[in-house]
Amino acid sequence: MREFPCQLYLISPLDVGGNFPAHLEAALTAGPVAAFQFRVKELDQHEAAALAEPLQAICAAHDVAFIVNDSVALAKRLKADGVHLGQADGDVGEARELLGRDAQIGVTCHNSRHLAMEAAEAGADYVAFGAFYPTATKSVDHVAELDTLQKWSFVTEVPCVAIGGITPNNAKPLIDAGADFIAVSGAVWNHPHGPAEAVKAFNALLA
Repeated sequence: MREFPCQLYLISPLDVGGNFPAHLEAALTAGPVAAFQFRVKELDQHEAAALAEPLQAICAAHDVAFIVNDSVALAKRLKADGVHLGQADGDVGEARELLGRDAQIGVTCHNSRHLAMEAAEAGADYVAFGAFYPTATKSVDHVAELDTLQKWSFVTEVPCVAIGGITPNNAKPLIDAGADFIAVSGAVWNHPHGPAEAVKAFNALLA
């Protein structure tokens, strides 16, 4: 069973330009956050790196892990704290070789404990299950079940992340089922009272 409290894992919106650095600063100032995932699409590495650097500095100032989505090459270029791999984004072993033993490597495993076990055996630091709820952040091809979290937390010590449509109103069953982290995006960045209030609401649940 989980030895440590469930923690908050923020995922960026696709648009991280404009005022987004200020939104990230507000979110990280509002309460404990374990990690921030930089998730942008269809940008070349130079553009992505330019957007990432100020966000990475904000994360470093708040002692929040900076994780790059999908791209091992970008994670290496930025000297990021880690990378999050989808099922089609590369091999955990190759990522480890390129990023080093201290990098945090996560893998999307949908609703499959089999995929999660393969990732863990390959050396992943965490696995992610989802989507648990409908989400507008990305198209949902796989729906995950609470039972997957519960069984995973009983059989292994490798941390698991719950993702997909999570809000302060629906997060508690995932926390109770054994999620080590809840990954959230829209519920924070689109919160009507701003990201700081969203982070406070999530941390009130996690406390």
